[in-house]
Amino acid sequence: LVRSRGLGDVYKRQVLYMMLIRLLSLTFYILFVAGCHSSSPLNPLSLLTGHSWELAALSGEGIDTAKFPDRKPTLKFLEDGRLSGFAGCNNFSGGYSLDENSIKLMPGAMTKMACPGSGEDEFIRALARVTNFKVGKEKLTLMDGTTELMSFVSKKD
Repeated sequence: LVRSRGLGDVYKRQVLYMMLIRLLSLTFYILFVAGCHSSSPLNPLSLLTGHSWELAALSGEGIDTAKFPDRKPTLKFLEDGRLSGFAGCNNFSGGYSLDENSIKLMPGAMTKMACPGSGEDEFIRALARVTNFKVGKEKLTLMDGTTELMSFVSKKD
């Protein structure tokens, strides 16, 4: 009688250990899966704003320095829908409207200095054609449908 009772206690302990191991395994699994999912999707506006973007490619090609002899064009998106930038010779300020991956850029007012090179006009024309975009932490691509019009890299201010 004493022996069977001892075996029953051992059996109960084994069952408790197995239940404890399963519970711990389930807890770790839940924590792992919860950690893999973001609590909120990336907000494209937060990726666009907060820094300047410097032109890296225009019409799918690298920057021709003869077209932009002063320095490369830049864009800066502000959270309130305002847009500012440098077009290669002149500064501009305007606006933008954003809807998921759809974007409309409106360069607006621009200084009127006489500029060497043809890049500024090409840059402004491309801005007017932009309909959508892709953005990451360090790269912004402005497109017209599936056609890449220009790409930018995050500029260290």
